[in-house]
Amino acid sequence: MKLYTYDRAPNPRRLAMFMQYKGIAIETQQVDLMKAEQLGEQFRAINPAQTVPALLLDDGTLLSEVIGICTYLEELHPDRPLLGTTALEKAQVISWDHRLFTGMVIPLADMLRNSAEAFRNRALPGPYDFAQLPELVERGRLQLHCILPELDAQLAGQAWLAGDGFTFADIDLLVAVDFMAWVKESVPAECTHLKAWYERAKAELA
Repeated sequence: MKLYTYDRAPNPRRLAMFMQYKGIAIETQQVDLMKAEQLGEQFRAINPAQTVPALLLDDGTLLSEVIGICTYLEELHPDRPLLGTTALEKAQVISWDHRLFTGMVIPLADMLRNSAEAFRNRALPGPYDFAQLPELVERGRLQLHCILPELDAQLAGQAWLAGDGFTFADIDLLVAVDFMAWVKESVPAECTHLKAWYERAKAELA
């Protein structure tokens, strides 16, 4: 199998941390998003959606969503599980992953892609051109500042986001918090539980 990715970007970083934590090594090729290599014919032939990461399996099957790739790799490499081991744990991890993606990652991406000059007429990833919508910047900021206190409250009585142990939900939250800096946002000072969790999560991945 071969992984096509771009380590600096948030979605690829989620997968990179997952693989690092579990000690998974895969042949990897960087697709430089800053040079728009994902839009070239060579990569389009591999992934028509023109997004990274993309995992090409030996039988030609392509996995192009982070959660799908992680689910596949977790089955192949069950040690140091990150997606839960019981039915309830798995449900909790996936639920938080979805909540973070819709409540943090997408709003942050909206803020970035609808304001930065580099994304003019490229406000959504993929093969199509979409105009920027400045209104989405403020809406994204409002969404972000709604979910942060919710996360702080969730972490008030527990060490990790989705249960007793460190999981992929914590990786996703760590990446999302770091992504905030791309749009000049940060965790509010009053979110003390979230700030303490952030230091624990960084130490867990060190």
